[in-house]
Amino acid sequence: MRYESGVTACVATALCLGAISCAAPDSEPGDTGEAAAPAVAEPQQIPTFAVDASWPTLPNDWVLGQVASVTVDGRDHVWVLHRPRTVEEREEANAAPPVLEFDIDGAFINAWGGPTADFDWPGNEHGIHADHQGHIWVGGNGGDPESDDMLLKLTNTGELLLQIGGRGVSGGNTDTDNLRRPAESFVYGQTNEVFVADGYGNRRVIVLDADTGAFKRMWGAFGNEPMDAPPDTSADDEQGPPQFATVHGIEVADDGMVYVADRNNSRLQVFAIDGTYSTQGFVNRDADSASTVAGVAFSPDPQQQFLYIADQGNSLVHIVDRQTLEVLDSFGSTGEEPGAFQALHHIASDSQGNIYTAEAQRGRRAQKFRFTGMVPRD
Repeated sequence: MRYESGVTACVATALCLGAISCAAPDSEPGDTGEAAAPAVAEPQQIPTFAVDASWPTLPNDWVLGQVASVTVDGRDHVWVLHRPRTVEEREEANAAPPVLEFDIDGAFINAWGGPTADFDWPGNEHGIHADHQGHIWVGGNGGDPESDDMLLKLTNTGELLLQIGGRGVSGGNTDTDNLRRPAESFVYGQTNEVFVADGYGNRRVIVLDADTGAFKRMWGAFGNEPMDAPPDTSADDEQGPPQFATVHGIEVADDGMVYVADRNNSRLQVFAIDGTYSTQGFVNRDADSASTVAGVAFSPDPQQQFLYIADQGNSLVHIVDRQTLEVLDSFGSTGEEPGAFQALHHIASDSQGNIYTAEAQRGRRAQKFRFTGMVPRD
């Protein structure tokens, strides 16, 4: 099923459709005098997907709470982060550990994580990322009684390698030692830097050394200085507010462009690796819910031609042209059945082109959507 959804790219883009001259050239010997038929452009191809209702398999009669996030490592193992403390009381004894590892077919591999005396585990699990070295990064957005102002770097068996920040210690957007309820992170291997969507308590992207946690740089919407005060939503309606609302997701493409999910402002902003603002696109801006850009993933082709956008408020996955930020197609609906969504929260992709989704709040599940091929766009 196709859905109508729009995007506004806030840069001028020239579309060269080609011009056909009405003046015929002088005929050469043997010419018939008929003009050659103009070349017909091939329709743009877009990826298609089908839900795999059997994915994944949970062992030990385990149950999941709110599924906050999902990521895929270099082996195409899928990592799911959920919130065991949101499991209903009658099922608490069967709550799975917060971090679960599956293979591409959904077979269970390992699970770990949770509160410990050794370091500050998040009060409310939110984002998970598997980096290029196989390390697992976990953050949270808990705020009561003390906020999750840290980001954890762990081995793939759950041993702590680095804690950046601490619980309830953030000084706000100017604090470069601590985060404040970070939503998601991404490690860019070429610079060995971790890019953090520091977006529930702060309104910024902050970049840190992935080995030491040392501060490198930070920025707000449009590259502006991030501010603690709520953004002015009345300013410049066409461009949107000059500050981020909820910085909910972040990914860095192979070419070094940084894609930031400004969820509640219904927009995706794009920056160079140094934080220089490039462009933005609004996704499904006039929908019933403004929370249309909750997470981002890339297609696995060498050009990373497509972006996959998790539309949390409207239960859709949008397929977006990475160069133009145009929405090409969308799929999904609201519901409990396989392939539908309830609070679609984060999204990831593997090397085979498959998509994985995480549903928080009502959904409480992870789903796999198998790549089924390319078709012409309608």
